[in-house]
Amino acid sequence: MLNGTTSRSQQAWLFAQNFFKHPKMIGSFIPSSRYLIDRLLGEVNWRRMKVVVEYGPGVGTITRELLQRMPAGAVLIAIEMNDDFVSYLRATIQDPRLIVVHGSAAEVRGILRARGIEAADCVISGIPFTAMPEPVRERVIQETREALDEDGKFLVYQFTRAVLPHLREVFGSVRTDFEPLNILPAQLFFCSR
Repeated sequence: MLNGTTSRSQQAWLFAQNFFKHPKMIGSFIPSSRYLIDRLLGEVNWRRMKVVVEYGPGVGTITRELLQRMPAGAVLIAIEMNDDFVSYLRATIQDPRLIVVHGSAAEVRGILRARGIEAADCVISGIPFTAMPEPVRERVIQETREALDEDGKFLVYQFTRAVLPHLREVFGSVRTDFEPLNILPAQLFFCSR
């Protein structure tokens, strides 16, 4: 499923290079820690997930973990704007459940519809909401809510709490958490319609 030629050092190097090229598009200079991933994904029953969307998968740190947790018949749509990351993901993760889309999270509903998918069970996002222009941030959050199934979840990790009021405006329920064992320590938001 995963191409054997990829290594953690290759992932870290590509991630760091792109952070310095596009610091506002990438929230951190190193990928997410195991602790952050486990806390973010730990409360979801992944065996029941059929359609999962990931915004800004980067080098696939969380993508790989999602693929391990998801059932065989599920699909993971990874939406990424960075050309280098899109190429890297397509070259290094050989899993038929993964669809890497070069595009914007603001177009999530159109991306799903183009693939004959009505709604997502879960959306995961680490894209830096505070670096986005306000209209783009509002559109991504609203489009995400509309793209989710009635029981769908939106899992967000950020390095500040600045996005919280915007999430609360759109989602019926937003629970917060914190993961200190990450560089940088991360704020987590678990949103339901």
